[in-house]
Amino acid sequence: MSISKNELRQVRSLAQKKFRDETGLFVVEGEKMVSEALASGFEVVSVYRRDEIGEEAMARLSQLSSPSPALAVVRQPAPAAFRPVKGLYLALDGIRDPGNLGTILRVADWFGIDAVIASPDTVELYNPKVVQATMGAIFRVPFHRLEIPAFCRSVLAGGGHVYGTFLNGENLYSKTLDCGSAAPSVIVIGNESKGISPETAACVSDRLFIPPYPADDPGSESLNAAIATAVTVAEFRRRSL
Repeated sequence: MSISKNELRQVRSLAQKKFRDETGLFVVEGEKMVSEALASGFEVVSVYRRDEIGEEAMARLSQLSSPSPALAVVRQPAPAAFRPVKGLYLALDGIRDPGNLGTILRVADWFGIDAVIASPDTVELYNPKVVQATMGAIFRVPFHRLEIPAFCRSVLAGGGHVYGTFLNGENLYSKTLDCGSAAPSVIVIGNESKGISPETAACVSDRLFIPPYPADDPGSESLNAAIATAVTVAEFRRRSL
C-alpha cells in the first residue's frame, strides 16, 4: 500500500487546529485508539498501518515522537442538542492543559459521568495531546461546549445542584451529596491556576473542600485539576453504591 504526497500532506495538516476546524477531521494513533475508533459510532475516514505503508511513511504521517503501528483519520461528530434531565455531569471552567482534559475524560468514562460540559475557552477536544490522553474515552463520553454560568443557572432552575471545590468549602467526606438521581448534579472543575471563575462561582450552590492529610499540614498548595476531579467524582460514586 502506497500513500500519495497529497494524502500525506492532508494528514500532517491535521496537527494544526486551523485544518482540523476546516476539515472537521482529527487523528488518532495507536492500535488501541484505532480499534476504539473503529468500534465507536464515529466515522473513520481512513486507516494507515505501518506494516502496509512502511516505517518511513508512518514516521512522516505520525504526530508522535515514536510513531505507532496504526493511525486513523476520524471525522468529528456534529454538535448535538443537549438538555440535562437527571444524572451526574462535569463542567470544565477554563481547563487549558491538554493532558488534564484528556485525563478528566478518562475519569468521566471510568465513573460513568453522563456528559462533560466545557466552556468555550477550555482547550480543544481534538487537540492531538488531548485525544491521546483520553485513551479512547473520547469515543464514549458525551462532550458539549457551552457557556458554563448559563448552563449552571439552568440546572439550578430545574431543581438540580451545582458543586464546586473551594478552599472555604465544606468537607467533601462529611457533606451530603446529591448524585443526580432525580435532577441534574453538576461538578464544576476550575482553571488550573485561577480556579473557578467568579461568574461561575456565583452559580455554585454547594461549595466543597477536599481535605489534606494531616489537616494541619497540607504540604502542597493544591491538587492538580484532573486529580481533584478523580477524588471528587469517586466520592460521589461511592455515595451511590
